[in-house]
Amino acid sequence: MPSPASPSAGSRGTLLLLATIAGLSVANIYYIQPLLDVLRAAFPHDARWVAIVPAATQLGYATGMFFVAPLGDRIARRTIILWLIAGLTLTLAAMAWSPSLLWVAALSVPVGVLSTIAQQAVPFAAEISAPENRGQAVGTVMSGLLLGILLARTAAGIIAEHAGWRAVYIVAALTMLALWFLVAARLPHRKPADAPRYPALLASMWVLFRTEPVLRDTSITGAAMFAAFSAFWSLLALLLAGAPFHMGAQSAGLFGLAGAAGALIAPFAGKSADRRGPRRIISIAIAVTASSFVIFACSGHSLLGLGIGVVVLDAGVQAAQISNQSRIYALRPEARSRLNTVYFVCSFLGGALGSALAALAWAHAGWLGVCAVGLACTAIAGTNHARGGASLTPAIR
Repeated sequence: MPSPASPSAGSRGTLLLLATIAGLSVANIYYIQPLLDVLRAAFPHDARWVAIVPAATQLGYATGMFFVAPLGDRIARRTIILWLIAGLTLTLAAMAWSPSLLWVAALSVPVGVLSTIAQQAVPFAAEISAPENRGQAVGTVMSGLLLGILLARTAAGIIAEHAGWRAVYIVAALTMLALWFLVAARLPHRKPADAPRYPALLASMWVLFRTEPVLRDTSITGAAMFAAFSAFWSLLALLLAGAPFHMGAQSAGLFGLAGAAGALIAPFAGKSADRRGPRRIISIAIAVTASSFVIFACSGHSLLGLGIGVVVLDAGVQAAQISNQSRIYALRPEARSRLNTVYFVCSFLGGALGSALAALAWAHAGWLGVCAVGLACTAIAGTNHARGGASLTPAIR
């Protein structure tokens, strides 16, 4: 495998392309969130199932992370990306013609599986960057990923408001088709290092989790942080649909614009992790994320408060994510896809659990219950991070 190089003009262009790939692909699992009230109205007989759709998508993503993403250590990532985009294009087109909400939920699983394209892009960025610039490079691609997560809600809300929810998935399918041609024309081919055969490749991830304390620490912290993130975003549309807001999908989606401000912190978080050490940045990020749920709890009737909380939440989660990844990519260069897989499988299982717990809390305790779930998740992240730091030697912190 080629050795990492300092970012040149060519590699900077590749980083921007990778950020685009990450953002456009991961967006597909978040289009659904501002559409929940629209889907509830479109399928009134299945309305009781609406809250499980985001969890189904995230569960699919975690499944794809485990079974597909590790292949990046064995097969050229460009090849994997092209195949996944092709499958995702077809699945999104099928989603647009779903006859029932249960079909939407069922198709959400393969949409999640195939959207793991993003998790080929992030290790690629680490691979083409010098060690002293790795955090910044990962931050650049992750900023694209987070913009995709957040702006997906805005785009879906606007399109659904004016053309219906099915149009969201037609546009998404056409976008992925265009991305296929861009990747085929511009993404370089890099041959991976020799890796075990597929069954051994999967088995080795448990070995990595068991033998790498830094990986365990970051994976559990990342899962708890993403659970908090998903708890908020999965239920925001239902909060805004009720009193006193009575807002539709477009208004719910526009909150993604506020959250996009948090994506701007990604390159700065990466630089800070490179210079000051990632553990310190993670500690600050957990505190910032916890404060966002205090803001949300006080803002159940305030659009301004919700908007401020969104910026704070996304900045905190993004800073923690970049710093966690900076730690794991420094462990074993030949296993970056598998390290990335372990980390993100844990994160998205946490996200699916956060969405499910938030839906349960919403049903029994309303918005304050959702905020309590978010605070509990950040408390778990903080406790694990503190315990993990105490157990690690200074050389591997």
